[in-house]
Amino acid sequence: MEVDYKNIKVIGFDADDTLWVNETYFRDAEEEVGLLLSHFETPNKIDQELFKIEIKNLPTYGYGVKGFILSMIELALELSNNTVSNDVIGKILEIGKEMINKPIELLEGVEDVLKELSKDYKLIVATKGDLLDQERKLEKSGLLKYFHHIEVLSEKHDNNYRQLLKRLDIDPESFLMIGNSLKSDILPLVKIGSQAIHVPFHTTWQHEQVTKKEANDSDYKTVKNLTGVLSCFNTLN
Repeated sequence: MEVDYKNIKVIGFDADDTLWVNETYFRDAEEEVGLLLSHFETPNKIDQELFKIEIKNLPTYGYGVKGFILSMIELALELSNNTVSNDVIGKILEIGKEMINKPIELLEGVEDVLKELSKDYKLIVATKGDLLDQERKLEKSGLLKYFHHIEVLSEKHDNNYRQLLKRLDIDPESFLMIGNSLKSDILPLVKIGSQAIHVPFHTTWQHEQVTKKEANDSDYKTVKNLTGVLSCFNTLN
């Protein structure tokens, strides 16, 4: 089915793994911590237990590096029956600091896409995670000049988007969201009557994955990379 974008006035962008690399650093950190804790459990068991702890802690810590590191420290304590050394805890904290201080690696074509779309549309960022960390990344990215509004959400459910659009006085039918997560960036927008374009990233956190049925039951467009978004608007110009 061909999607019609002629009524779009505002375009929202997810940040992590849509504008810049993010999830790759989490996977690398998990591998490092897995090696640190390898004498307590197998890699597969470590991954399973870390995911359980992360999900349990989401209501308390929210999303982002800080909550991730606290969950990994909790994992180390649990797997070791509270015998893990101070040295290992220190190394886990250092991994977290390195993640926070990673340079911003923009995904291919990001600035070209923002520059082109900002000529005809208002652009906003709608992301989730740690507020300070996301503000820091946006500042370091050099992309702030393209956006009219930045919103860091605690969650990305349909109600969160409804409240955001209402607060910004945006008609859902005139809003388009672009992001890498079907669960957070695409399906909630379709549910509230907005448009969405899915730009897959090569790795997705387990918590962000959806079933084939959930994905197939919604109308949205998928493009290979962010530059592919521009082709969706070519017929309008």
